[in-house]
Amino acid sequence: MLGTFDFSKLKDILSYDSQAPLIFSSGLFFWMFVLFLGIYIMLKRRDNLRLLFVVFFSYYFYYKSSGFYFFLLAVVTCSDFVIASLIHRLEKKSTRKWLLVLSLTINLGLLCYFKYTNFLGEAFAAIFGGSFEFKDIFLPVGISFFTFQSMSYTIDVYRRQLQPVDNLLDYAFYVSFFPQLVAGPIVRARDFIPQIRQPLFVSREMFGRAVFLIVMGLIKKAIISDYISVNFVDRIFDNPMLYSGVENLMGVYGYALQIYCDFSGYSDMAIGIALLLGFRFNINFDVPYQSSSITEFWRRWHISLSSWLKDYLYISLGGNRKGKIRQYINLMLTMLLGGLWHGASFNFIVWGGLHGIALVWDKIRMGLFGIGKGYKATGWKRLLGIFVTFHFVCLCWIFFRCREFESVKAVLSQIFTSFSPQIFIQLITGYWQVFALMLFGYILHFLPQRVREGAEQYVTNSSMLFKVALLVVVIILVVQAKGSDVQPFIYFQF
Repeated sequence: MLGTFDFSKLKDILSYDSQAPLIFSSGLFFWMFVLFLGIYIMLKRRDNLRLLFVVFFSYYFYYKSSGFYFFLLAVVTCSDFVIASLIHRLEKKSTRKWLLVLSLTINLGLLCYFKYTNFLGEAFAAIFGGSFEFKDIFLPVGISFFTFQSMSYTIDVYRRQLQPVDNLLDYAFYVSFFPQLVAGPIVRARDFIPQIRQPLFVSREMFGRAVFLIVMGLIKKAIISDYISVNFVDRIFDNPMLYSGVENLMGVYGYALQIYCDFSGYSDMAIGIALLLGFRFNINFDVPYQSSSITEFWRRWHISLSSWLKDYLYISLGGNRKGKIRQYINLMLTMLLGGLWHGASFNFIVWGGLHGIALVWDKIRMGLFGIGKGYKATGWKRLLGIFVTFHFVCLCWIFFRCREFESVKAVLSQIFTSFSPQIFIQLITGYWQVFALMLFGYILHFLPQRVREGAEQYVTNSSMLFKVALLVVVIILVVQAKGSDVQPFIYFQF
């Protein structure tokens, strides 16, 4: 029977396929991870072999996402390892600064070439009246994440806030660690590197929390996000003029839930998988739509990126140390660049600019009304703040989701000039599965913290049989809800 086995099919499955990236919610990843975990446990007491094995698997994981461009990961790893070591050993400030500039140039140079060449070329051509020929440049998955992560390491070493690692294997492990490699969270070296050489140990609490997070991540991504995306949201945003205003508005609410479930679902699974391997990541999403101000929203949304931008961009620009006007300018610059980080498009810049304006207004409002930094609204004020903040964020998501300004104009035009509320009941009955999942997703999001913590504690303290049964049930639901096409995580494109 062995002679009849079609090895070409196995080769096709294991080789890079741009249409089928290796993602956490796929069946291929599940079986590969089971095999990986078995070998990982066998190497429990062989630290160097275990680390080397994880690095090889991480590079293969990245190869399955971006093909031969995995070599970029090696370039960033080797260059920043050497540069950070030199920065640490040298005392002359000017030399250390030039080495840091070299590190930033390599990282940002790669990022700019692969992500912004066409955008910058078109922009310069428009400004100076020339012409630009679009270049077919492949965007490696997750390049924004691992370059930012590696830059934080060299900057921390330059600031004398971090001792560099002694060997390349440890640094390669840190940069390439597959749970957070292609879509974050952006893990700080100071948090992660001390864990690398710790004895491998997964407590009952870690295992239980891992199962809970993986289950929640699968529900968010593969059941809620993918289903409402394919069956409703994508249809609306692809052709907004074909739908009424009420349909467009529901599409906006759907996208707000989709992008949250997609990205926070990935983060949940990344944190859960890391826990199974004995590593702890910080939380990356903290129910952001429960925020009563835009400042609070950015403390809860994509926490690893917002804290990175604050520590390495906003504070480097001067933060709030040079007066109010300079603080407002620094906030705007940070959010404009944060928008550009998400994609080479003026839509993303406008998205970042709108959030920047809202953050500046928050600072002005706090000053006008004497609101302290630790103030937290309660009662009806908080409910009103949540309502206004959520709808402002939804407005901004239109710019984030639409590829062109014409599409933004079409969505807003339909909402404000062709609302057609009379078809609402027909819309709900026609897409009842979609709206049932949307309702479920928003209820899940707005559950009180004590309920969410109680559910996590219940799963953590439950028997192994219950945990396995829970995973099996969720996997069955994922298989039932899954469409024919793979739905990559939204943040893969960043």
